[in-house]
Amino acid sequence: MPLALGTLLPATHPPTDVNAESTGADPVVLVTGAGGGIGAAIATTFAERGWRVYATDVATPLPEAVRAACETLALDVTDDEACQAVVERVVAMAGRLDCLVNNAGYAVAGPVEDVPVDESRDQFDVLVHGPHALARAALPALRDSGGRIVTVSSVLGFSAAPGLGVYAAAKAACESLHDALRVELRGTDVTVSLVEPAWVDTGFGDRARASLAERPRTAVYRWVYDALADGWMLDGNPLAAEPDRVARAVYAAADDSDPRARYPVGGFSRFVRWGRALPASLVDRIHTAYARASTVLGRLR
Repeated sequence: MPLALGTLLPATHPPTDVNAESTGADPVVLVTGAGGGIGAAIATTFAERGWRVYATDVATPLPEAVRAACETLALDVTDDEACQAVVERVVAMAGRLDCLVNNAGYAVAGPVEDVPVDESRDQFDVLVHGPHALARAALPALRDSGGRIVTVSSVLGFSAAPGLGVYAAAKAACESLHDALRVELRGTDVTVSLVEPAWVDTGFGDRARASLAERPRTAVYRWVYDALADGWMLDGNPLAAEPDRVARAVYAAADDSDPRARYPVGGFSRFVRWGRALPASLVDRIHTAYARASTVLGRLR
């Protein structure tokens, strides 16, 4: 796809292979999915802390607050050539790349039986193949700078919920991809971290529900659809974290002197992670009970 530019200016800085600390230059970060919600919070958080931010999204223009603080590019992360071109442009303009933040994403909702396979492929293209393409494009520059890859994942990557099986499968694949990459990069200065929120207070749920509107529904899954439409399966409601909280975790992964492999966001995220130690039969009952109870509570609100 052609690269529609937002506030980007012609390149004025020659490439360099020395780190930002030694030159006094501002560190450089490339953020995907910065058109709202978590991504916009990430982009502005880095900018507030003195980073030179290249904020990207599939749709432009980006929000005014992002455009005011960052340099912007259009990027469809499912287009391998566009991923390569954006990384090359950032390095040509800024002279370096210190951090890649993979945040672009959306959810295909619905019971696994009812989700068309082509929608599943599209989901994997954004959540798995996009970060893969960007890592391939960015790693030469990140090795030069001793940089970081930080990817926003989800607790659903290790504990799938009813009605979100395809999304959870893509997040699980994303987690495995980054686990392998982290090990492969041992011995280099590049680190890889995953940020794992549960629910976040954004428009994520509304977009996921919209994808259900025209899809045929198998009657046996009525309770799942009720939980998606009226319950807390997509939004978390009182359990949802603010986007700024996720952004702070992403920034910590980029800035910590010894970054961790995983940054759970919030107590509920940690609870779900420890829940993997429970028997599968018990976890299944918990998911089912949550879906049904949150439907009742959601209808009372």
